Amino acid sequence: MRVLIVEHNRDLARIWAGFLGRQGMSCTLATAGPEAYAALRADAYDALVLDMELPEGQALAVADFATYRNPDIPIIAVTARGFFSDSAIFELVPNARGLLRAPPRPEDMAALVEHYAGRSAAAAGRRTGSDG
Repeated sequence: MRVLIVEHNRDLARIWAGFLGRQGMSCTLATAGPEAYAALRADAYDALVLDMELPEGQALAVADFATYRNPDIPIIAVTARGFFSDSAIFELVPNARGLLRAPPRPEDMAALVEHYAGRSAAAAGRRTGSDG
């Protein structure tokens, strides 16, 4: 399972990637919009873990681009802001499948990614006719 982690704090992103990696997931890290766009152009991902507090409001643009590149990609949003606590994230980011409060518990992140990315991969397999 391939996961793109977009988090402006590279050390924190490495911690998340390390935990997800121990769960058998392959992670790519990006700390800003341009890195995320390049990663999304280069590879297909089963899930996106997205820091909603990227500088200059880049998070919504990254979410839009990820959805453009892969309409079924599940997005797990991470934020410490109260703005998204009223389910606004699900209106702003149609592919949002979960919202984790920062700092997230790694096991919660892994559970959400595994659940939704697994569903997305199964759906992709049905569309292509593979046993996947």
